[in-house]
Amino acid sequence: MRGGSAICRHSTRTLVLGTGNRGKAVELADLLRPWGLDVKTRADYPEALAVAESGASFAANARRKASLQAQHLGCWVLGEDSGLMVDALDGAPGVWSARYAGPNATDQDNIRQLLQALGAIPPEQRTARYVSHMTLADSTGAVRAEAEGICRGRITSAPVGRAGFGYDPLFEIVEYHRTFGQLGVRVKQLLSHRSRAMRSLLPQIGELIRKGHWR
Repeated sequence: MRGGSAICRHSTRTLVLGTGNRGKAVELADLLRPWGLDVKTRADYPEALAVAESGASFAANARRKASLQAQHLGCWVLGEDSGLMVDALDGAPGVWSARYAGPNATDQDNIRQLLQALGAIPPEQRTARYVSHMTLADSTGAVRAEAEGICRGRITSAPVGRAGFGYDPLFEIVEYHRTFGQLGVRVKQLLSHRSRAMRSLLPQIGELIRKGHWR
């Protein structure tokens, strides 16, 4: 393991987001900004690992992303894995959400695949949930905090709205009668699985900072 990135050495409050998904990185950075952390992304480190999402659960993937990247860079790393679980499909696409239509699938490819899998299933049976698991590892790779968030909704019969990413144009928040693709970034930050996981994680981060463990 390489360890000890120059950026991390110069800022004890550096936190690297262990994701290559730009949409996720922007969303997470916005949620973390009030805590005074020097938030970086994997793109800021040319030497960063591309950690394979080979786990059987969101939790396993998040831990791999956090621990392996933290050891490699010598930084605190926040690993996150998330996806969509559709009840009528026995929890699919699950950990395969980003690759549902194949290893190089686009968001549009995955949306088409999901709509095809659901076919003519009626709205009341198209219930689903977004799940996000977050793991924080220190610069040695040790896990220091974890949290999980869930957002429940249902899958529409066609994409609606252009905001967000992934399956957002299909994911309807029933109480709002709108998809994440329609609701936009600010509302999504209040309701999403990632924001719920982050709200559970932030007190743990604050406690680590207050006790002087963030170094």
